Amino acid sequence: MKLFLLAALGGAFGAGARHLVNEAFAARGLTAFPWSTLTVNVVGSLLMGCVMAVVLSRDGLAPEVRTFLATGILGGFTTFSAFSLDVWKLATDGPDTAGLAAVAYVLASVVLSVGALVLGLWMTREVLA
Repeated sequence: MKLFLLAALGGAFGAGARHLVNEAFAARGLTAFPWSTLTVNVVGSLLMGCVMAVVLSRDGLAPEVRTFLATGILGGFTTFSAFSLDVWKLATDGPDTAGLAAVAYVLASVVLSVGALVLGLWMTREVLA
């Protein structure tokens, strides 16, 4: 329960930070291209790399700190950081086919997620029509 609460608290901070980034880009009129989402994804992935470098170091991080930072704050800020970490794990952990698994995961994630969004739009529009 403690880790759940730490993840939820961190998620609130991460989601709030994402909102502030979105507002900053919108205030500058930068909405024609999803610059805020791109920025959040890149920065979140960079920070996830920093957190994981500490986790994997000999000193590591306590599970509570890792949950608050990685799952909570960065998970609330952008799930793309978790996606990036999963791709890295697939590419570096395992047999010679690990690179293939990473590419398959990237392709499946993008194609299936965008497809699911389109399906959700269609289904909901049909119900509301």
